[in-house]
Amino acid sequence: MKYCKKCVMPNTRPGISFNKEGICSACQSFERRKHINWDSRWKEFEQICEKYRGINGDGYDCAIAVSGGKDSHYQVHLMKNVMKMNPILFSVEDNFPMTEAGKHNMKNISEEFGCNIISIKPDIRAQKKLMRYMFENYGKPTWYIDRLIYTYPLIMATRFNTPLLVYGENVSYEYGGTDAEETYSAKEQINNGVAIDINERELVEKAGVTLKDLLFTKAPSKEELDKLDPIYISYFIPWNSIENYEFAKKHGFHDLTHEWDRTHHVENFDQVDSRAYLVHSWMKYPKFGHQFATDYASRFVRYGLISRKEAAELVKKHDHALDPLSVRDFCEFCGYKETEFWEIIDKFYNQELFIKKGETWMLRHPIWEEN
Repeated sequence: MKYCKKCVMPNTRPGISFNKEGICSACQSFERRKHINWDSRWKEFEQICEKYRGINGDGYDCAIAVSGGKDSHYQVHLMKNVMKMNPILFSVEDNFPMTEAGKHNMKNISEEFGCNIISIKPDIRAQKKLMRYMFENYGKPTWYIDRLIYTYPLIMATRFNTPLLVYGENVSYEYGGTDAEETYSAKEQINNGVAIDINERELVEKAGVTLKDLLFTKAPSKEELDKLDPIYISYFIPWNSIENYEFAKKHGFHDLTHEWDRTHHVENFDQVDSRAYLVHSWMKYPKFGHQFATDYASRFVRYGLISRKEAAELVKKHDHALDPLSVRDFCEFCGYKETEFWEIIDKFYNQELFIKKGETWMLRHPIWEEN
């Protein structure tokens, strides 16, 4: 593993690239912000909103894909209060036990900004079957939920005739990933590799679900997608997770302070809705040698909040340490014994990156031992 010379992101992150100076593409993207004419970008944004404002008379004129998180709070405020649009919000609920913060935050968005939210709560039986199959065979336990997060807003936007579908940041460009193109258009988001399209026949034959169970995992047809104009807000403003969090707190967003101190996170304000879901994002660790702690430690460095050395210490303390409550909720939902869970996890450790000493997997080239 090699690490970015500015932040702590390794070259094992899927789709990330490094320049000849050893700087990762995410840090390069952040540095390019200094040369962007943000006033010009904002005018582009205003023109797009003007194009769609009032498209359905007194009905909805845009849609926003929301989770209830800090970024969702900011996006809804931006479209409703600043741009004077009339948004309809679409969300996907994962059926896991929710944190108290998670329960509060989705309700808060509706009450604080005066918006209707249409949510899909998937078939629990199908979700459990797909979770077990995708976890055991691909190490992607929440594939079904993640796939719906990508497809459901597209499906609903076509049905509500709201071509303007609003997303937050372009993850691939902002943080490094496949197809990291600097563009406002989110049309290619469905193909970014996070929620890959799995062969239906495989899932029917091996996971034990039906084609009806998979109905909402199908994106709209190309003809329908061509009628949509999905956008990334991060193209038009300098996106900042911390600033979004500070804004959201002032508008009723709850973080996990006093509720849950997560062992594998370095913050308490991102992905706060449920504990079991976080097993999926942590699965990057055995596969690629890093996970969400590295992601956020790297952001903190880019934002100038901590040094690279301090970020490396955070990674050392948190990256490996999947939280026990996440494991407990996940196992209870899927029907695993915790022994079975860890046996499955063991299969996904990349032995080019890790060596097992006793019962513990150790990184071969951790950043804190970097020469």
